Amino acid sequence: MKKMITKIAITAAAFTSLLFAGAAASNNNTAHADTNTQFTSVYRVAKSKLGDRYVYGSQGSHTFDCSGFTKYIYRHGLGVNLPRTAQQQYHYSKKVGKKQLQKGDLVFIGSSKKNIYHVGMYIGGGKMIDAQNRGVIRESIHAPWWHVVAYGRVA
Repeated sequence: MKKMITKIAITAAAFTSLLFAGAAASNNNTAHADTNTQFTSVYRVAKSKLGDRYVYGSQGSHTFDCSGFTKYIYRHGLGVNLPRTAQQQYHYSKKVGKKQLQKGDLVFIGSSKKNIYHVGMYIGGGKMIDAQNRGVIRESIHAPWWHVVAYGRVA
């Protein structure tokens, strides 16, 4: 009798786990659709700034540094007010792994998690849009001069 009760309890626990896992997966699909809409809005603002000049410490509207650029595009694309520096934006964002990276996530570059000195926005296909010494451009996140430290999602 004890063996039968144990089997029933294990089966019920397994079924409950599968039920919750399925619900979480369906919620991710809904969140992904919202993320695509949000990405489109932020990317529209970012693309409009392609070619604008880089100026250290600048937050727009026609000159930017890297974190000033991400702050500007999120504020004007979604109404989200990011912190000012790349390091502060790193601390503000929800960290995601490379396999969970989605368009619109932030790409943090530096020598370590305690020394983030550059940030750009992931746009898919291994590329980001960012403000750097060549101005606002699209470029590979795997360029030899970048050391990607982390990825972050803006809530």
